[in-house]
Amino acid sequence: MKNNQPGLLVIDGMALLFRAFYATAVSNQFMYNEKGLPTNGVQGMMRHIFAAIRQNEPSHAVICWDMGAKTFRNELFDGYKAGRKAPPEEMIPQFDLAKEVAGAFGFVNIGVPGYEADDCIGTITMKLTGDLATTVLSGDKDLLQLIEPRNDVWIMQKGYGNYKRYDEATFFAEMGITPAQFVDVKALMGDPSDGYPGVRGIGEKTALKLIQEFDSIEGIMTHLEELKPGQQKKIQEDAEMLALSRKLAKIHTDVPLSLDFDQMLYREMGSETADVIHHYGLRTLERDFLL
Repeated sequence: MKNNQPGLLVIDGMALLFRAFYATAVSNQFMYNEKGLPTNGVQGMMRHIFAAIRQNEPSHAVICWDMGAKTFRNELFDGYKAGRKAPPEEMIPQFDLAKEVAGAFGFVNIGVPGYEADDCIGTITMKLTGDLATTVLSGDKDLLQLIEPRNDVWIMQKGYGNYKRYDEATFFAEMGITPAQFVDVKALMGDPSDGYPGVRGIGEKTALKLIQEFDSIEGIMTHLEELKPGQQKKIQEDAEMLALSRKLAKIHTDVPLSLDFDQMLYREMGSETADVIHHYGLRTLERDFLL
């Protein structure tokens, strides 16, 4: 971590697990163990984690998880993530296995029913950035809104150990807005993968230009008459959905969770690690960590 100061790596477990699963699922390399349990996602996830640890060198680490399909966002909007397909059958048993294996490697797993992993990540980084530097590891660009002076976000690229590393300066250089303004861009353009439409007919390019010019959704609404007639009409017609989309896009940073920082200390692997690797026949991890 920076300047050898204490630092926390906050890992988006679900993002890493899905990325690892689909990297080998396309060629049906599910890595079944002797019990017929697929392990490709779990083994790839752990390799992703340790690739990041080697580069980030954190003193502490924690993994955040989604806890079920329904969250407070579904109560706000029935269509939230409604279009997402169920995970493949080879993926389903790996959700619990991933947490068990991560725990055996000494990592703290955190998840709160009713909230997404993103919300837990946001809560942890906002609560702790005053005391130490934090880095978020994910493949989800929604988390870029959490960038702060003491919180960077690493977005995984193809392969192991390849990241697009964002801090305030690199984010502004790429987007021309602040991380906090990114929520309003998302609200305007919507997110098809999450199932909220934003303002119909306004894409990312237009959303970015509007926020760059008017700073916020409030600024746009105050200066609505300065917009092109077509843009005015679209925003007026979808004003209610725009307000809702903003609530859905914003990461909640006040999740009721208890943080035991001492437990998050990154430790060397113990005997439990080897036991779990052998018990589940995790041959890739055996090769990487035990041989």
